[in-house]
Amino acid sequence: MTDFGDGNIDVAIVKEFYANLYDPEEKSPKQVRVRGHLIKFDEDTLNAFLKTPVIVEEGESLCAYSRFALLRLDPQELAAKLCIQGRVFELNADGQPLKILRKNMTTLAQIWSVLSFFNLIPTSHTSDVTLDRARLIYGIIMKMDMNVGYLISH
Repeated sequence: MTDFGDGNIDVAIVKEFYANLYDPEEKSPKQVRVRGHLIKFDEDTLNAFLKTPVIVEEGESLCAYSRFALLRLDPQELAAKLCIQGRVFELNADGQPLKILRKNMTTLAQIWSVLSFFNLIPTSHTSDVTLDRARLIYGIIMKMDMNVGYLISH
């Protein structure tokens, strides 16, 4: 299932993977049976497959993006990096940042948003970017070390 030497993907196998997928509420193990083979897709297996090592700075327990994601962030800082000049987050009824319309984002932020929509954290809603996804795109643009396997598996 992981041999892409000829550049082809067996759509039937991919469909079987998704058809047999575990209950999304179940935390672990992240694995599924496909044609009698157990396929793991936990963060360690995905990082090994994608060749994306988790880089943790000395004295830290989390990678840079994970530490950043735990911080209380300033939406103005995100908007300044992700939005066209003069554009900001759309606000909810309480005046809190809710989303950035994709048309208000810089070209670079739009490109990275497409990667996040279809590869990292898939969604069918692609006309705007939530605060959490904006944080992810900011982390990518700022070249923060990330645990890609964790993002995909969760």
